Amino acid sequence: MKKLSDTDQRVLNEFIGSITGNTQACIGYPANTDFDFSELEALMKYPLNNVGDPMIKSAYVFSSLPMEREVVAFFAGLFRAETENTWGYVTNGGSEGNLYGLYLARELYPKAMVYYSDATHYSVHKNIHLLGMPSIAVRTQPSGEIDYDDLNHTIRMNRHLPVVILANIGTTMTEAVDDLDKINHILKDNAITRKYIHCDGALAGSFAPFMSPKPSFDFMDGADSIAVSGHKFFGSPIPCGVVLVRKSNRDRIARGVSYIDSIDTTITGSRNGHSPVFLWYTIKRLGIGGLQERYQQCLALANYALEKLTAIGIPAWKNSRAITVVLPEPATAIKLKWQLATENGFSHIICMPGITKDQIDAFTDDLKASRS
Repeated sequence: MKKLSDTDQRVLNEFIGSITGNTQACIGYPANTDFDFSELEALMKYPLNNVGDPMIKSAYVFSSLPMEREVVAFFAGLFRAETENTWGYVTNGGSEGNLYGLYLARELYPKAMVYYSDATHYSVHKNIHLLGMPSIAVRTQPSGEIDYDDLNHTIRMNRHLPVVILANIGTTMTEAVDDLDKINHILKDNAITRKYIHCDGALAGSFAPFMSPKPSFDFMDGADSIAVSGHKFFGSPIPCGVVLVRKSNRDRIARGVSYIDSIDTTITGSRNGHSPVFLWYTIKRLGIGGLQERYQQCLALANYALEKLTAIGIPAWKNSRAITVVLPEPATAIKLKWQLATENGFSHIICMPGITKDQIDAFTDDLKASRS
């Protein structure tokens, strides 16, 4: 193959250099940089495509379907799902997982009203619009958790309609977790029997099972589907995620496709076959124990960051089990340098795997200098 020209090679080298440099100051977005997939480099030569249903052998041989099935089974165990009535696949990210959950909900209850908090990720409103579903945004508490009184009042006003709940397991800005026990209590009080609960666990879903006490969010707690991101807590060079649903609900949309000798059950036809390998590799290397340890390290770093910020007079705060620390919006130069996500006068840092105490120290030093 022909080599790049000197000019193009320089552009590529500068791009790689800029990415390397920017990684050192990325503490405001949930990007995990603590991974090494060099052992999988040989797979970059092959067009891995997990076309069709992951649970069925495809006619296309360049796939990682067996590994994808293992990944789905791992998350099914993590989320206490019924083995015989659980189905899922590796997605392009949490947004696709949310779309899939809402899609199944619409097929079950075409006239349902969707309820979600105003702290919900922006992609949810887009997905609801794409699916043509009526919806109502519910107020949130100061922590970012949904306001259960407002949810109860709103459902009561529309109790003649089926209910679809979009619960957050780690909101974008404050990492708040909506409580399925409280939500189910509201549904029961309002005699709602036609219901569907989808949990957006893009940020915290992967480590919520390791929290103490564990939040109410999984299948045994009443979830009908759960979506998580794979490139956040787990880590991947390619954005990805996992969605799990009840198989009985998925069967409503499945249809056979002779071209691929499989059935069409996913949002996209062709799916990235490399991402399941990355997730499989992390699961096999770390296991439950390693993932629990990873969460505890992130939590300890978040507590450390909170102490450092408080010590220099910053009124920072965090939810008790979160690895996200919220602070008043700092100067623009600080936001740009440290790539801080900002909304409504507040910014945050997320102590993801790969973030170090040295980075937190440097960040607080910059904040202190900017204030003085």
